[in-house]
Amino acid sequence: MSSKDKENSPIGRRLKSARIVKGISQKQLGILAGIDEFSASPRINQYERGKHVPDFATSKRLAKALSIPVTYLYADEEKLAEFILRFASASQLLQEKIIQSLK
Repeated sequence: MSSKDKENSPIGRRLKSARIVKGISQKQLGILAGIDEFSASPRINQYERGKHVPDFATSKRLAKALSIPVTYLYADEEKLAEFILRFASASQLLQEKIIQSLK
């Protein structure tokens, strides 16, 4: 990924937002995602600042630790990101209703 792509990546700001909502530190998130405890905080900090972008496997572990869908991290529009979070937290029945109403 080029440095310009990293600058435009929504992952950092989405990661930080979800982490703050969950109420955990960068170090705690890193450890929950399986990152070594001594490098957990610096790595999450680099991801949040956009200096580095996690690979997809790491993004999946981060999302799992934050109890969010991995697609939320990649949503490049605010409304879509919000929809992803709300849809994921809805009941199966409500999700089916939403899908049917969108068809």
